[in-house]
Amino acid sequence: MAMETIHRFSLRLLPISLAPKQFKPAPMFYQTRIPTTRPESPTLLPFSPTRKTHSSSAITKAGWLLGLGEKKKPDVPTIVKAGDPVLHEPAREVDPKEIGSEKIQKIIDDMVKVMRLAPGVGLAAPQIGVPLKIIVLEDTKEYISYQTKEEVKAQDRHSFDLLVILNPKLKKKSNRTALFFEGCLSVDGYRAMVERYLDVEVTGFDRNGQPIKVDAKGWQARILQHECDHLEGTLYVDKMVRKTFRITENLDLPLAEGCPKLGVC
Repeated sequence: MAMETIHRFSLRLLPISLAPKQFKPAPMFYQTRIPTTRPESPTLLPFSPTRKTHSSSAITKAGWLLGLGEKKKPDVPTIVKAGDPVLHEPAREVDPKEIGSEKIQKIIDDMVKVMRLAPGVGLAAPQIGVPLKIIVLEDTKEYISYQTKEEVKAQDRHSFDLLVILNPKLKKKSNRTALFFEGCLSVDGYRAMVERYLDVEVTGFDRNGQPIKVDAKGWQARILQHECDHLEGTLYVDKMVRKTFRITENLDLPLAEGCPKLGVC
């Protein structure tokens, strides 16, 4: 899940307003490079945040992301796009004895850089062409600020620090589910509604090889599910409500007749 940031949450998970005729793309998850009229929100995501106009200074600072500035883009891996076999096949577990190796640590560092540059709230190793079970995720107050208070509340979204999880194993902790729009850095420019569990537990190893357990709810739980899906060769489009699939420019349009409503099921 693989979740872009500001309209891209890999969840580029972009949350969307619950108001019937106000489907506003949010700056998150999770995907469009950063536009000059509205930000892309970070995943599984998203990875949508509420529209927000960039000031001229903000655009200048972000200009290099668009290839318009003087700074050169850091030397980081390219995000793999849908269709590449690495995104559609199960990834391999990392040998616990190799977690501290220079190779694995470099992969983790690259993933964090790519996620933040996208920007996104989550990323899985297959999204940079590495078929290993590694995910990284992070949701910041800045990303969340692109959404309305109503959206943040509806999604039960809270900021959290960077998480690195190797060989994650996910299980649901309740049968509660919710439907929200998601996007993905590997399926750039599109969104669709996906039903996800609201309460999950993920266990695995941190980047130091120590056991880790994350109890998550709401939006963080969605990001984790999106990214763990990537490790099984599953994209959000494999689970989406098909009639809600749309280009980002059409996020404001009402849902087709017969589509389920956004929010908790």
